[in-house]
This record gives sequence, structure tokens and C-alpha cells, in this order.
Amino acid sequence: MWDVVFQGARIVDGTGNPWYRGDVAVQDGIIADMGDLPPDCAKERVDVQDRVLCPGFVDLHTHSDFVIFRDPVMVSKLCQGVTTQAVGQCGQSAAPLDSRYVGLLKSYLGFILAGTDIPWDWTTFQDWFRTVEKLPLAGNVAAFVGHGTIRAATLGFENRPPSREEMDHMKALLREGMDSGCFGMTTGLIYPPGVYSSAEELIELAQVLKETGGLYFSHMRNESAFLLDSVRDTINIGRQAGIPVQISHHKALGRDNWGLVTESLRMVDEARTQGVDVTIDQYPYTSCSTSVRACLPPWAQEGGIGETCARLKDPDTRQRVLREMEDSMDTGKPCSWESMLRNGGGPAGALVTYTPHTPECEGKSLEEIGRAMGRNPLDVALWIIEKNEGCDLACYDAINDDDVRQVLRHEATMVASDSIPAAPGGKSHPRSFGTNPRVLARYVREEKTLSLESAIRKMTSFPAARLGLHGKGVLRPGMDADLLIFDPDSVQDHATYKDPARLASGITSVYVRGEKVLEEGEHTGKTPGRLLRKRIR
Repeated sequence: MWDVVFQGARIVDGTGNPWYRGDVAVQDGIIADMGDLPPDCAKERVDVQDRVLCPGFVDLHTHSDFVIFRDPVMVSKLCQGVTTQAVGQCGQSAAPLDSRYVGLLKSYLGFILAGTDIPWDWTTFQDWFRTVEKLPLAGNVAAFVGHGTIRAATLGFENRPPSREEMDHMKALLREGMDSGCFGMTTGLIYPPGVYSSAEELIELAQVLKETGGLYFSHMRNESAFLLDSVRDTINIGRQAGIPVQISHHKALGRDNWGLVTESLRMVDEARTQGVDVTIDQYPYTSCSTSVRACLPPWAQEGGIGETCARLKDPDTRQRVLREMEDSMDTGKPCSWESMLRNGGGPAGALVTYTPHTPECEGKSLEEIGRAMGRNPLDVALWIIEKNEGCDLACYDAINDDDVRQVLRHEATMVASDSIPAAPGGKSHPRSFGTNPRVLARYVREEKTLSLESAIRKMTSFPAARLGLHGKGVLRPGMDADLLIFDPDSVQDHATYKDPARLASGITSVYVRGEKVLEEGEHTGKTPGRLLRKRIR
């Protein structure tokens, strides 16, 4: 007797092959059989009623490192069909910690802590893994080592190259993470301390990834006027180190740079023909999201948020920061966010979403706040940074929808949310609640940018294969029974920028390891999720 048989399904198996009707049997958390199966050979029969049955979605880019301590079930993810998510992105991970710099690290990670009270009773990834394994997870979690975190644990927030001893220490921290079961290293090269690193530093660290079979995911140095240079640098790391690389949340920020993705995608194609294993992930929205302080020049952020706030209190230094920000707006000088500030919506397109010490700012643009306060919107941004001491987040209207479609169609692109959790009562980017259903509703059903089968491949077998999770992402006997059922005619995202916490609908049932974790938008009480560990060579 099988545990359950799903009958009458429109099977989309995750490979990209055309859908077909059939039945799927599950036994002990594994897909046991497929085809035309007898219903009386199972303890439970589920009539799928011609809805889609497909593998659970694998979200390769999330910032759920800390919110799982507050909310290990994460219904917001289950309602999107996500059964596995990867954390430790953009150079920011929960480990390793060094007692000398733990305060700096807390402020560095403030905008992804999202108001979660963390025990911080670990120092290594092995310690963090043991802590996470005690949580009642509904879905699976995979982890990456954040380059910014290992740099912060070695040099703090100093703007200088590491010494030979410090470089060896960073490599040892990366190796500990890989040996513990992390899947690779990520960078956040617009954020201090990652912004202070050189290509040589990254290539040397990448040798550890080559030795341990790890991946390199990068939030690149620039996604606007110097996008192509950044893509070239990322590809070069893969070429020189001989490792797989991924361009995180690929886009071109700012009206002057819209269309550059045509050339960046051509560069990806060319690199792949030359044997460089480079891929892309993307979220399907025209606003990006990061901290408010990302618009500060790197020198103003040296030493961590405490020293940054001290600089902003000094009138002369504050005026220098403002001049540089205004200069970027006027001339497009090269800094990480010049296109967002100058022609990607500007202060009117910068929507503040999380500022716990100035909650009156949440849900308003910098322009609106500046008008209400009678202040320059850029000066308001500095005030927000200073008042919130590193806990700040905003959405920036800076991406072209045609670019989104072009990147989404590319064969090397997989769907990933880049979700940053909302603090209790706070706001976030709608991608945290709507990414996968938005692809299915808008870009498959309404606009037909992708076929249903192609979209599901980009959310299942493709990201699962990228992580080396060869038991996930495809409906086939012997594979893990991470499954979901949805109606392709009604699946829909509902999260908006003004109301970002509205749950998606239309994904009626979600299973992890054969256990139903979601039914009609409600958690069933089951917690079969696991912390996934990469196999150590």
C-alpha cells in the first residue's frame, strides 16, 4: 500500500517537457510510481481534478537566515509553492562570528534581521547548523557562506586588503562553512565590507570553492552604468578559478541603462560557449530593494554603522556626503546606485519600507517624507540612516519591464525572489510574498512570455540542479516527494508595494517529503522540512 496516490493530474514534471495527464504515488516521502495507477493501492487518494501537479519550487536567493528563528514555517513561502530556499545571499550570512566584531555584524545584517531576536549563540557554521536543525521547519533550507560576513569576522569594516595571515584566516572560515555543508560563497560587492575587496581577493577565495565543489553567487559591483564591466568580472572569476558562477538578481538599473541586458546576456552566452559555467537568477519586478544606506559612498561606511552615523553627525562630513550624492544625481558619476538616484525614479521612486525607529516613514517615498519635513529628500535619507542605526530598507523604482521579460526568457535564467523578510507590522518588497505566482500569473498566463513548462523548469529542476540537489526538482520515481498542486487559471500574486504582505492564492496544496504542509493557504501543522547539507568531497 502506497501512502498516497495523486490521480488525474496535469503533470508538469519540471524538465521543461510538455505536460501530460497521469497519476503519482508517494511512499515514505519518495515518489514511488507514476502512470495510470489503481486508486485502491494507497492509504490516501487525492483527486487533483486536472489541476497542475509539479515539483516544489526551489528559491535560490532569499534572506531568510534569521526570520526562520521567528517563523520556521514561513506560510508566505509555502503559499508561493516554495519547498526549498537558499540563504546566505549577497555576501550576508548568519555565520561565522568573531566576538571582536559581532556588534558590527549585527548592524551590517540589521535590514535582514527584520526585528528578529537572535540568540547569537554560535560562532561557526557547524554551530549555526546545529541550531537551525532544532527548528520546526516546514520547508527545506540550504545555506551559503557570505563573503561580507567572513571579511567582517576577519578585518571588521576596514577599507584595505587583507594581510597574508588575514587572507589565510578568511579561507579557513570559508572552508569551515563548506566542510559543514554550505553550497558555496556569495558576495555583496556594493555593501561594506564586500565593496572594499579586490578581484584578486575573490579569486583566491574561489580556490577554496574549487577544492570543495562550491558555487560562487555574486551581487555584482555595479548593476547600472558599469553593468557590463561587472558581468565581465563575474565571468572572469569563474574562468580563472574554474568554478560555476551565478549573476544574482540580474537587471539594469536606471533609464539610461535600460537595454544593456541584451549585451550582458550575449556575454553570458559567449562565456558558456567557451566553457565557463555561468548562470543567472532574477525576480519579476521593476523595483529593486535594499538598505537606504546603500546610496552612501563607500568611504562614508568604513568602520561600520556606528562610525557612519558619527560621520553624519559632523556637519562638514554630512555636507560632503550630500554633495557626492547630489553630484551622482546630476552627472551619473560611477557609484553603485547612481542610476537609481539620478534617473531610476529618484527620491520619488524610493519607497521606504522598514525603519523601526522612524515608523512614520514607512510606506512613503523619500520625496514625500522630504516634503512633509520641509527638507531635501537626500538629507532625509541621511536622517533615516542615522536614526535607524543600520535597520533600514527601501524599494527603488529603477528597472524596465521589457528588460525583465528579456532576462526571464533567457535559457540560463532561473527564478529567485531575493526576498527580504518584513519585520512584525512592517513592510517589505512584494517579491517576498508573490514572486513565483507572479511569474505564473503575469508572465505565463497573461503575457505568455514563457510557457508553463518553461516557467516551472526555471523554478524547479534548474535551480535544484544548480545546487546539486539531484533528488529534487523533477517528478520521477525515486525523487523526493516535494510537490505542489495549483490551478494555472487562478494562481495569482496579491502583494503590492503599498500592501506587500498579502499572501498569494491558487496554490492549493503543498507537500514536503510527502507530508502535506499547506492546504488552501493554511499550514497543516506538519514540519517535515530539513536543513540541507552539501555533500563534502
